[in-house]
Amino acid sequence: MFQEGPILFSFRGIFGVPVQVSQSAALLIGIIAAVTLMRGGDPVNLVLTMGILVGSVYLHELGHAWGARVQGLRVDRIVLHGFGGFCQHQRSSYKQDELIVAMGPIVNLAIWAICGLLAQWVYSRALLDPEAARFGIMVFPWLLFTGGLNLLLFLFNMVPVQPLDGGKLLLLGLRRFLPPATALRYAGAVGLVFCLLWWPGLILLFLNTGWLIFFAPSFALHRAMMRGQPRG
Repeated sequence: MFQEGPILFSFRGIFGVPVQVSQSAALLIGIIAAVTLMRGGDPVNLVLTMGILVGSVYLHELGHAWGARVQGLRVDRIVLHGFGGFCQHQRSSYKQDELIVAMGPIVNLAIWAICGLLAQWVYSRALLDPEAARFGIMVFPWLLFTGGLNLLLFLFNMVPVQPLDGGKLLLLGLRRFLPPATALRYAGAVGLVFCLLWWPGLILLFLNTGWLIFFAPSFALHRAMMRGQPRG
């Protein structure tokens, strides 16, 4: 339901990389907005929340794009869809992929750190200056939210399953020490374990936070990898 799908609109983003937004992304945002407003949510907070979420996903994909461009590879586009997004670039070697894949989670981790430092600065200023305190009351929660969201995106993307960055980095790391076929089998075995743990994890996440994640890794794909079969 929330895969790439037809492209709704496109624009030229940072670094001149074309950005395409799919209908599935608009559909998911529309569903979240409708549910939030029906429950009496604040429209301004809704717009800010959706903006931070989409912006964080975009910056994550822009990190991948930077990792490709800094190695002299052409970046064709960034696509934002209902599940998240992807960066399409010129064919690369597995060694080039290490930086490309790693840069997405690194960007999220950097945003988390920057927001934490800014929140600490705003808080310290608010203690000393009443004018700064009024500003801090508005900004401080959003800095915490943006930082926390990006930390969650980092942790989510580092789960070692395909096609998440953690699964790709696991396979790339294993290939440094093992033959490609052996690395594929080991990465598939690790991914298979996390596939089995995924659904209990989603239930616990929903019960404790109310968050829903519209993604589940493919059991069949990781089983095929564990058997040494090439990924489709």
